[in-house]
Amino acid sequence: MRVLLDENLPRRLKDEFAADVDVVTVHERGWAGMKNGELLALAAKEFDVFVTMDAGIEYQQNLAGFPVAIIFLHAATNRLIDLKPLMPEVNSQLHSTKPYDVVHIGG
Repeated sequence: MRVLLDENLPRRLKDEFAADVDVVTVHERGWAGMKNGELLALAAKEFDVFVTMDAGIEYQQNLAGFPVAIIFLHAATNRLIDLKPLMPEVNSQLHSTKPYDVVHIGG
């Protein structure tokens, strides 16, 4: 399972994914600063899941056009301390997601 972690999330969040998940950040991939549509198109070619806090993507893009699952995290901030409690559910959802799935975690 290959996961792309959006640039709006802390890089240290990678450590909270299950051991069998290969997580790469947008920054590591050299895609920082790209527009959402371009980023999703590239992600769909190489990754199974895209994880983000950017709720605007869902309204700005036609997600049905990108064969990658998207997990939206909803927390008070994008600080690691606020995101860590969501990670057990993220890890649980990863293994059941399919291309084109849109999953919201947290609230």
